Amino acid sequence: MLRILSTYLFVSKRLTPELLTQIAGAGFEGVEIFATRSHFDYSTKNEVRSVAMALADRRLGLTSLHAPTSRDLSVNREGGIPLSITEVERVRRFEAMDELKRVLDVAEDLPYSRLILHMGGSREAADPRKRDAAFTSLEHLTLHAKHLGVTVCIENTTSEMGEPAYLRAFVDETRLSRLRFNFDIGHAHLAEGPQEGRLAKSFEPLRGLVASAHVHDNHGEKDEHLPPYEGSIDWPGALKLFDSASVKDLPLTLEVKEKTGQDAPSLQEQLTAAAKSLDRLEEDLSEARQAT
Repeated sequence: MLRILSTYLFVSKRLTPELLTQIAGAGFEGVEIFATRSHFDYSTKNEVRSVAMALADRRLGLTSLHAPTSRDLSVNREGGIPLSITEVERVRRFEAMDELKRVLDVAEDLPYSRLILHMGGSREAADPRKRDAAFTSLEHLTLHAKHLGVTVCIENTTSEMGEPAYLRAFVDETRLSRLRFNFDIGHAHLAEGPQEGRLAKSFEPLRGLVASAHVHDNHGEKDEHLPPYEGSIDWPGALKLFDSASVKDLPLTLEVKEKTGQDAPSLQEQLTAAAKSLDRLEEDLSEARQAT
């Protein structure tokens, strides 16, 4: 199991060689960079090449980039104007596609294999016009990605357009055969219905096309992005689901959120706790495989 950390933990800060040193020092072997410009300015060649050198020096692999969700260039990405492939207005949709092409173009200087992308915002209601907009956007983006050796992976979210059954129907109906899915277990744990059935219900429609997964925990009520075992997700059961994917040794990326406030642990302590949660996940995965 490759130990991968999303830099979402550090998204409020500029991605520096020092941060990458901390990540490598905590025992991680790869990273997924969260592509918001205030954290990682993917539009600047010099910064991309600088990060490429820093990753190589620390023997960290870049497994994926997470597409930006906002046009806002400020540190607080959540306060910005949404950047979405489902924009019905043509000009705004083209702006979003141009921005995402810049993210894909990072692969020219810093190769990576997957772009993780949301289908609209966190409250995106299903709408035929937005569906058509998404199809047009993804038709262009997957072609652009193919030339760069990148696979576009749509992530399940808590919105109607990010619901797993909707996503699978979208791919089947549009025949966008290059698209794959990134299964976000934290988002799946927030689906409707009894908690014990949420993960399997969410995973099933995506199973055959899942190429990667985000692992983080919550208590089934809000998207907390906690380290595994700090919420109420059934991790032994989740690991069985991951092993049933069509991709052998499904890449699992730890995507935890920085804890802030006066009583919050230091960022180094949070990084250490995240690494320990992954240790436990590896142990459980090893035990599950030995038992089968």
